[in-house]
Amino acid sequence: MQHTKSRRKVAPSAAENGDSAEKLDQLLLSAAICNGEDVGPFVRKAFTSGKPETLLQHLRHFSRSKESEIEEVCKAHYQDFILAVDDLRSLLSDVDSLKSSLSDSNAKLQSVGLPLLTSLDAFVEARNVSRNVNLALESVRNCSRLLELCSRSNHHLSNSNFYMALKCVDTIESEFLVKTPSSTLKRMLEKKIPDIRLHIERKVSKQFGDWLVEIRVVSRNLGQLAIGQASSARQREEDLRIKQRQAEEQSRLSLRDCVYALEEEDDDGLGGGRVGDDGLNGGRGFDLTPLYRAYHIHQTLGLEDRFKQYYYENRKLQLTSDFQVSSMTPFLESHQTFFAQIAGFFIVEDRIVRTGGGLVSKLEVENLWETAVSKMCAVLEDQFSRMQTANHLLLIKDYVSLLGVTLRRYGYLVDPLLDVLSKHRDKYHELLLSDCRKQIAEALSADKFDQMLMKKEYEYSMNVLSFQIQTSDIIPAFPYVAPFSSTVPDCCRIVRSFIEDSVSFMSYGGQLDFFDVVKKYLDRLLSEDLDGALLKFISTSIHGVSQAMQVAANMAVMERACDFFFRHAAQLSGVPLRMVERGRRQFPLCKARDAAEDTLSGLLKQKVDGFMMLIENVNWMADEPLPNGNEYVNEVIIYLETLVSTAQQILPPQVLKRVLQDVLSHISEKIIGALLGDTVKRFTVQAIMSIDVDIRLLESFADNQAPLLSDEEANQLKTAVAESRQLVNLLLSNHPENFLNPVIRERSYYTLDHRKVVLISEKLRDPSERLFGTFSSRGGRQNPKKKSLDTLIKRLKDVS
Repeated sequence: MQHTKSRRKVAPSAAENGDSAEKLDQLLLSAAICNGEDVGPFVRKAFTSGKPETLLQHLRHFSRSKESEIEEVCKAHYQDFILAVDDLRSLLSDVDSLKSSLSDSNAKLQSVGLPLLTSLDAFVEARNVSRNVNLALESVRNCSRLLELCSRSNHHLSNSNFYMALKCVDTIESEFLVKTPSSTLKRMLEKKIPDIRLHIERKVSKQFGDWLVEIRVVSRNLGQLAIGQASSARQREEDLRIKQRQAEEQSRLSLRDCVYALEEEDDDGLGGGRVGDDGLNGGRGFDLTPLYRAYHIHQTLGLEDRFKQYYYENRKLQLTSDFQVSSMTPFLESHQTFFAQIAGFFIVEDRIVRTGGGLVSKLEVENLWETAVSKMCAVLEDQFSRMQTANHLLLIKDYVSLLGVTLRRYGYLVDPLLDVLSKHRDKYHELLLSDCRKQIAEALSADKFDQMLMKKEYEYSMNVLSFQIQTSDIIPAFPYVAPFSSTVPDCCRIVRSFIEDSVSFMSYGGQLDFFDVVKKYLDRLLSEDLDGALLKFISTSIHGVSQAMQVAANMAVMERACDFFFRHAAQLSGVPLRMVERGRRQFPLCKARDAAEDTLSGLLKQKVDGFMMLIENVNWMADEPLPNGNEYVNEVIIYLETLVSTAQQILPPQVLKRVLQDVLSHISEKIIGALLGDTVKRFTVQAIMSIDVDIRLLESFADNQAPLLSDEEANQLKTAVAESRQLVNLLLSNHPENFLNPVIRERSYYTLDHRKVVLISEKLRDPSERLFGTFSSRGGRQNPKKKSLDTLIKRLKDVS
């Protein structure tokens, strides 16, 4: 090795570059072989370079170096082997001595242990016998317990106690079937246990099927009861509102001696609770025991999921069958059963969700409810589209709203149903308006337009107080003759019924503030339908003064009734009365009222025209005035006084004033028309003085109405004859030319038309123009009044 090291030190300095490369290749080859690497690259390199002999030389050199190392290792191992053989030889004598010692010990042990072995064999045999006996006893006990469980299982099966029978069968299968020593018994059990489970499953399924049939009837009764309870609760709320409105009305009228106690009766917990929980104590409940028993049994059998699916599918089929609407029975007769069946179905499902232990999930029930809502909406849309009677729509709407109230308590979303009701609001009101139009027409045609006689207080309350059309809070003496005919209370009842039906349809429909809707349709009923019916009646069916007077009196009463209608609608809609009073509008029957008054005035004018024909008998060329007026005016005043004595009993003063003012204005026009007419060629001042007396009589008649009217209204009544009065004053004036003065004309002759003044003034005959007056006064001085009048006529003609 020292030689190798010396060579490694000398080689780099003495050898050439080629030798160094060969040394490096040899070292790399030696390292690769020692490390177990692949020598293929070295072989390829040698053949590539064409020097395989160098590679062989390197391999031989490596082999020689390893042979020397192997020889050194073998020498070292051989020395160790020699030493080990020497040690074994030294131990051989010790082993022989140990062997003889063990042989002696074995002989002694066998001589001593022979009796013990005999005893051990006896013990083992006895233990085996004991073990067999214990095993036999255990088998007997197991068989005894097994038979006991079998007997108990049979007993439970015979008593339909299926869960306990299944528990016994499960115990037999899990604890005793493997331990059963009898193969016959074991085979019998292996065969019977599945049969028993199948038998229990069939029995339970049959009971569940019976329950499915029964629950449909129970659901219908349950739904009817639940909706009935909601109806009772709603009725109690309505009664409470009525009492509250009565209290508010009494407070408004300041009747301190009337005290109302607003107490809500105890509803025994039926108003706001869930039906089927505590609300059926006095009614027929529903039993879910068969369902839960079947569910529990299927859980025990390991068929929970299958039973859940079976239950859900069957209930879904039941619900689908509940959606069927019979075409043989009118929906109006079957709608309660239809909706009650669905309500009961979901009440039952709500109980099962809460107490069924996962039998049906809330999501599944919600899916069923969505299906039910869509179907009910479709049925309502279809049925509502066919209905042509408002009352039918209202009945179904009320029941559907009660259904919504009932199911909302259980957390179901009922807004789509309420949306359907709101969608048909306009159709309902159109039908309701149509019904009211027919009723109004019947009421008008049935009325004889005589004053209504009420013999009892209840009649007064029913026909007057209930509509607040009384003029005094004092109850009159009976029999009482009302100032109106039967049309008024009949129409009031029709309108009130319309309001109540409209509010009933709009109430509980999801819309809280519906007064504007009710008011809109009430306006239509009054201003279009009732007003139109009255206008038609007035224009076609009134032929007498008394009838026209009664209609005019009815219209005055209806004006008070209309105020009641809007207050009543506001009260039913829950709107404060101050809002209604603040937003008062024009009288909706103003057209009919004006037509009634115009008709009455027209008929009175016809009557007056008959008396005014006597104006033809007036002596227009009289030499002396009549101190008591002409005949025609006396006849007219007698008629008017008779008319007033009758009219003041039924017509309000305002209406009477308007009618009389129209009639007096007509009389005034007739007088002026007579002066303008062709029949009057000339007239004297004395004739005009008689006309002045006639007008004073008419003015006196107007003044005599002061007890009925106020002073201001009496003066307004006198203005009806203002035109004739101013004309007579002008003709009797000493200075007629003052008519040309704008100030005097505006103050004293504002109603006169200058063209009429010209025509009438030309007919006035001067006293000097009487018979032979022209000869006696020829050459005399002209009358100043005549001169003034001629000047007026000339000036007015120039203006024309």
